[in-house]
Amino acid sequence: MKSKIICFTGLSLFFLFFSASATAEENAPDEKQAKTALYKKTQAITNIPWYYFAAIDQYEHNIQKEEDNSEQLISIDIPDELWFGVSNPGLTSEELITVSDGWGRDGDGDGLADKNNDEDVLYSMAHWINQYGNNKEDIKIALWNYYQRELTVQTIMSIAKIYEKFGTIALDKTDFPLPLHANYSYRNTWGDARGFGGRRIHEGTDIFAGYGVPVKATTYGVVEMKGWNKYGGWRIGIRDIHNHYHYFAHLNGYEKGINVGDVVEPGTVIGSVGATGYGPPGTSGKFPPHLHYGMYKDNGYSEWSFDPYPHLKRWERNARN
Repeated sequence: MKSKIICFTGLSLFFLFFSASATAEENAPDEKQAKTALYKKTQAITNIPWYYFAAIDQYEHNIQKEEDNSEQLISIDIPDELWFGVSNPGLTSEELITVSDGWGRDGDGDGLADKNNDEDVLYSMAHWINQYGNNKEDIKIALWNYYQRELTVQTIMSIAKIYEKFGTIALDKTDFPLPLHANYSYRNTWGDARGFGGRRIHEGTDIFAGYGVPVKATTYGVVEMKGWNKYGGWRIGIRDIHNHYHYFAHLNGYEKGINVGDVVEPGTVIGSVGATGYGPPGTSGKFPPHLHYGMYKDNGYSEWSFDPYPHLKRWERNARN
């Protein structure tokens, strides 16, 4: 749930347009270049690093329904009651919005604070953040007061960390979790019955392979969890830029230097295939060695498991090509 927001008067606008200049962006789709230009323009005006705007925008895009087909580039959706204020029937004059205790702001210099204007939306979000400051901890506090949900704040900060590291939002590469030359096999096992620990469904796909076969990250992401789980044994959890949590379980061990908070990319080796789990720390060998690969989706309110098999087949096919 989003909190009541207090508006504030802000920064004097000046107009400066940044093109997407990073080399990594040169081959990105035009839409991503245009988005990056908007993020960087807002950074120049507000001194908030561009990758935070990009991360908020990406998160909001991830939680929107597929049927939402706005023509805007920016997906950030600020509720009307917060944008216009308590007594404003929907007038877009920045002056009237301010008087009504709304927080919509004019980002492009036309005197209007229009929810359908990408620059106005980004600039208004920047105004909210700048009440708290523009460093990392200030931004986390601002996001918490807006979203009031820990996982949302954590996800946005992780996405920002990824964008900062690679300097681009054009991060579409993927990889299959095992080397293609390895002797492995898998089928769709999501939803199958499991008995250990009580009746439950299998929330993933099992990829059978030999002990020690390298396990790789499949997407860009941040290591969110690492350690023992009585069901999954030695496992790693990675959160990607699409609000997906990738769960790698039954590992034989971890790649040296992989720690919680690390940014990974497709192909980063994170561990190796094993047969750990179904017991206290160190339990192994209760089943043939395999990688349990699970995927979970967060929609801004809850998180649930979904079938990773189609993704694995696509990633495998793309890797072979």
